[in-house]
Amino acid sequence: MPIGFNLLTFGQPPGPALLPAFRALKAAGFDGVEVPLMTCDLALCADLARMLDDEGLRRTAMSLIPDAARNPMSADPAIGQAGVDWLRQMVDRAQALGAEVLGGPFTHPIGAFTGASPTPGEWAALVAGQQAMADHAGPGLTIAIEPINRFECSALNTCAQAAALVAQVGRGNYGYMIDTFHANIEERNIPAAVSATLGALVHTHLSESDRGTPGLGHVDWAGLFAVLRQGGYRGWLTFENFGLFGPELAAATRTWRPLIESEAEVIAASIALVRQHWPDHGRMT
Repeated sequence: MPIGFNLLTFGQPPGPALLPAFRALKAAGFDGVEVPLMTCDLALCADLARMLDDEGLRRTAMSLIPDAARNPMSADPAIGQAGVDWLRQMVDRAQALGAEVLGGPFTHPIGAFTGASPTPGEWAALVAGQQAMADHAGPGLTIAIEPINRFECSALNTCAQAAALVAQVGRGNYGYMIDTFHANIEERNIPAAVSATLGALVHTHLSESDRGTPGLGHVDWAGLFAVLRQGGYRGWLTFENFGLFGPELAAATRTWRPLIESEAEVIAASIALVRQHWPDHGRMT
């Protein structure tokens, strides 16, 4: 069960400037990093792969749907196809990076609402697009669909909804990821929701209730870790803590103020949280 750290914490695009951060994460005991792919072309992904190999760090990747012109759930065939093409591009980037998992809210652009739940046609388009993405990935890359909160997404909000989508997609390399920030809003009981859907869970984002330093909010960490341990979960545990972003990502995530005291503090708090609640797992490799 590897432990990862999402590079969004550092508030800048992935690249060579993050080499000191990679080394700090490795020294702290992390097994890998999670790379946001939105601004990474294939060449940069390949460069990052070599850099991370040199530092002994494994990786996962994440992305999202960037705009309404690439919405895989759209009733407009051209827009829907553009959305599926974007998902395939993200797979290509993740593979160039050498990622083990590619996760994210691959339903529709964040904050793009129709005013209603998905229609049968929209849901069918969602399933077909996810199947196309998983088929393009093949067995070497796990796709992890992320349910996010109702204020950002109308298609997929809960673990139960995500597990139902996984069953309909029906691909061996396709599952869902929980993000505890979103689950803190949508689930009445996070450990119970995870327990009921553990068979479909392939990736985990550990994020505090305010997306800040883990352990300072009110996520039920003890309950969540107990369910994962007892259920034999062996996927990644990846911390997603938000730093300050540029205007575009800040608007998408509604991040208007600093959520952490320092990068060093959040790195130390993250690894300490896992060691507190999973002490028998050694270095968590």
